[in-house]
Amino acid sequence: MLANEAFKKSIQRCGKVCAFVSEEDPEAVIITDSKGKYVAAFDPLDGSSNIDVNISIGTIFGIFKRPDLNKPPSAQDIMQPGTNLVAAGYTLYGTATQMVFTTGQGVHGFTLDPSTGEFVLTHPHIKIKPRHTIYSANEGNSLYWYEPTKKYIDSVKYPQPPAKPYSSRYVGSMVADVHRTLIYGGIFLYPADKVSKDGKLRLLYEAAPMAKILEEAGGAATTGTQRILDIVPTDIHQRCPVFLGGKDNIADLLSFYKDEK
Repeated sequence: MLANEAFKKSIQRCGKVCAFVSEEDPEAVIITDSKGKYVAAFDPLDGSSNIDVNISIGTIFGIFKRPDLNKPPSAQDIMQPGTNLVAAGYTLYGTATQMVFTTGQGVHGFTLDPSTGEFVLTHPHIKIKPRHTIYSANEGNSLYWYEPTKKYIDSVKYPQPPAKPYSSRYVGSMVADVHRTLIYGGIFLYPADKVSKDGKLRLLYEAAPMAKILEEAGGAATTGTQRILDIVPTDIHQRCPVFLGGKDNIADLLSFYKDEK
């Protein structure tokens, strides 16, 4: 909640944003006296359940243009598909504080220099490998997974020789897991299942911004049945299944969903 209040105050003071959605607020916040041209969605502290055990956490955000400057701002201004994102990014709070950011012209990583308080460009033009042998998923939910997800994970854990099995890496903080996937390659999965039938991750401020970043870095992002960036939200806290990764990794996954149709 402290992080949420800090972000809200900064956004309300900046003068560029007229409405925003936060994971921590049940309704969209409208800045009625703002002439801002943008609307935003953010998760102020992703992975906050990991704070007590000192695991990396982060912030995720997406920014859209306000559709009609002649109308008063409203929550409807935020209900846009990820294809309309003008900027997306995340900040990772770990051994270093890093921000990964895109405005639709590639993905760039910046690292905070504590001595100056400035973010320095340290990872220009980030590109994800088309394929890598790492998968990231909460296998504690595998009992409830649908068959395509189960079959895909089995295929990377028990491949036909001479192929070698993938390594499993899972932190439980989306920012940390997606950051590793982006830098090293591989695939991140948080699928829908028999308990969470719409998935668990939120579209506007988790799935769509991360999908934008992965696609701009040369990767792919899907629900298993459609491109994440094509989804038009119907609720500010809408959930969706999420598969992010290298293009070849995602193509492998989609072959199992295609077989299931």
